Amino acid sequence: MAVDHSATMDDVTLGIDIGTSSVKAVVARPDGTVVARRKIASKIGFPTSERMEHDARRAWRLAPRRVMSDLSRLGVSEPRAICVAALVPSLVAVDGRGVPVSPGLLYGDTRGTVPAEISSMPVGRAPELLRQLVASEPGAAGYWPVQAVANYSLGGVGAIDVTTAIAMSPLFDGAGWDVSLCAQAGCLPETLPEVAGLAEPIGKVNNAVLASGIVDTLAEQIVSGAVEVGDVLVICGTTLVIWVVSDEWREVPGLWTVPHTVPGRTLIGGASNAGGMFLDWATKFTGSAPGATLPSSIPVWAPYPRGERTPFHDTARRASLIGLELSHDRPQVRRAAFEAAGFVVRQHIDLSGIRARRVVATGGGTSRPEWLQALADCTQLPVDVAAVPECGALGAAYVARLAAGLESGLDGATAWARVGRRVEPDESWVEPAGARYEMFTQLVAGERPVVGSTVDRA
Repeated sequence: MAVDHSATMDDVTLGIDIGTSSVKAVVARPDGTVVARRKIASKIGFPTSERMEHDARRAWRLAPRRVMSDLSRLGVSEPRAICVAALVPSLVAVDGRGVPVSPGLLYGDTRGTVPAEISSMPVGRAPELLRQLVASEPGAAGYWPVQAVANYSLGGVGAIDVTTAIAMSPLFDGAGWDVSLCAQAGCLPETLPEVAGLAEPIGKVNNAVLASGIVDTLAEQIVSGAVEVGDVLVICGTTLVIWVVSDEWREVPGLWTVPHTVPGRTLIGGASNAGGMFLDWATKFTGSAPGATLPSSIPVWAPYPRGERTPFHDTARRASLIGLELSHDRPQVRRAAFEAAGFVVRQHIDLSGIRARRVVATGGGTSRPEWLQALADCTQLPVDVAAVPECGALGAAYVARLAAGLESGLDGATAWARVGRRVEPDESWVEPAGARYEMFTQLVAGERPVVGSTVDRA
């Protein structure tokens, strides 16, 4: 836990973000200045190609407690309020004390079948996750998502906020847990957590107010500063999340359209497996550092070793690499991986039909300069990098202020948005990357790309 002991610690709040590969926490002052931060790595389990799991006891239950212990040990003032943001959907079986008794199933678990009418929803796997859990742990006291486990661990209340519940649709129908879907899974609605309002106080952690929680991507959004039409919020996490800001509600095949927290704005985009999970896997083969490359000589990845979410909604897709030549070595393959992540962002922008003006980048991947540069080169847009990469935790800290009555609405969160630096496209890479993007779109569409047209043979 890094702590700024020179900062005034009055009225600080704590935001905890339980993500796919780590748990991040920040302590923030009323103006959004971060005075302490903590990161705890989480291990993702892939027992089979279809399964995706967490050690829920460690990542969901114990990690939030470790954060609180570190704060106390380092002499950080007790926060006025606490809020947990977390990935969705997720579920784990718990006993009567709220302790996980099964692996925590994550959004990327693709076992079982999902009806076609919900297969392209932003979420939709919650009923199948529930069915899997009930089948493996039929006598469990409850079946809870991350936020409920963390809230019970911290404050003894296994409740979640309404945004987390909505992210479990159609299991949650807007008013409560769907009785028929629970019956199909083999459990009662009472085994699922209570649902509270967003930023509603649900208990105490010592003297701190405990908020009901929030979806991690929503927490990132409210403090990102991506509010103008044409802004593109790119969350560079284990999952790559792309939201293009629009001033109208338009539904685009393959993409998701959701409300923005700013009145009159919507978000069009989705989530891709071409994020940190793909990049970590791909760069295992290329060494730990980038090398010198020519802009004109790079192969092209289809970045789907575990299938793809938007815009294809196809769990059977797999990765491929085309255009390899004898002149290529590890640096070229490494650059190709980061370009693939950039191409996915450009693909979502193109499909949205919105004229993009800039990218706003958040998430742990913003610490990787080659990712940011490839993002700028491949989208041909400037990339404004959030000053606080842990925007999910920062947004949760703001919601904690709402729960404590220290703020009056979500609109105030935009004052917490700060740009740390801007990354401009490298003009020498823009045109060659644009030609490779055309190859990428052909490749992922199942066509046979014309390979080699971008290679400088002089």
